[in-house]
Amino acid sequence: MKAAQRIMKVFVSRRLPPEGQKLLAQAENCTIQQWESDDPVPRAELLKGVAGAHGLFCLLSDSIDKELLDTAGPNLKVISTLSVGFDHLAMDEIKKRGIRVGYTPDVLTEATAELSVALLLATCRRLPEAIQEVKSGGWKSWTPMWMCGYGLSNSTVGIIGLGRIGMAIAQRLKPFGVKKFLYTGRRPRPECAAGVNAEYVSHEKLTEDSDFVIVSCSLTPETEGLCNKDFFSRMKKTSVFVNISRGSVVNQEDLYQALVTGQIAAAGLDVTTPEPLPTNHPLLNLKNCVILPHIGSATYSTRNTMAVLAVNNLLKGLAGEEMPSELKI
Repeated sequence: MKAAQRIMKVFVSRRLPPEGQKLLAQAENCTIQQWESDDPVPRAELLKGVAGAHGLFCLLSDSIDKELLDTAGPNLKVISTLSVGFDHLAMDEIKKRGIRVGYTPDVLTEATAELSVALLLATCRRLPEAIQEVKSGGWKSWTPMWMCGYGLSNSTVGIIGLGRIGMAIAQRLKPFGVKKFLYTGRRPRPECAAGVNAEYVSHEKLTEDSDFVIVSCSLTPETEGLCNKDFFSRMKKTSVFVNISRGSVVNQEDLYQALVTGQIAAAGLDVTTPEPLPTNHPLLNLKNCVILPHIGSATYSTRNTMAVLAVNNLLKGLAGEEMPSELKI
């Protein structure tokens, strides 16, 4: 007789995009417990759900810390996150426990790069402000200098973090007539930079020489708070700042001061601290600051692809097989 396979408990912390949900429903040898909502799972429910679980499917908004891992107990063998970022995971504790981690790189690169370009254009050409003028009756007639912004043609673009997304952004901006790309990071990446003739420079030179500064790096101890008062003070008064990485890379108080004093021209953010940003936050009162609700990967296709990959990571990991995208820790 064939030995009966062990039934494993899995906790899923959110309702998934349709294709991922469909795949999850077909999982064999698993008991799925899921937080059936589009809203974040309350901490108490997350802790209750993960207790004794063999697998955990989580999102960026879920803090997977020591308390949660202790609550889960020794059964927990696989964590699959619906994200490319993993700063919400206590990696040292996870590594100590020998837990495997799946994530979703590559599949969201194109969508995030597209959104980054859209955010940059919306910010530098003052699109939200212009739309509001139309709605409020501020549009009186054609005026030579009214609603003027900054163009990409013949400009210098600085990219902090020339990884997959940073490179995809540069490739999309090149046809706009950008004169020069500068980049910084942990190390030079000549094999990537060659495609857009990007030059590896110091943070100081990038901020001083760039007309547009785009942050697309990972959040690490080195990059946390990187964009601060000193950073903004070196930028041109006509420069535009865009962050699509993580909110904590930016000191938002220093950014606010740079915007209200005219130290820099404008800023576009797809990420903030905290998320969501409180509706009374000072940055939301500024005409020269465009803030989006972390929608870099928000296309139907991308979110479904991410969900399928994350579910496959979970199921393959539970089966002791190779994950499609495993984080090497």
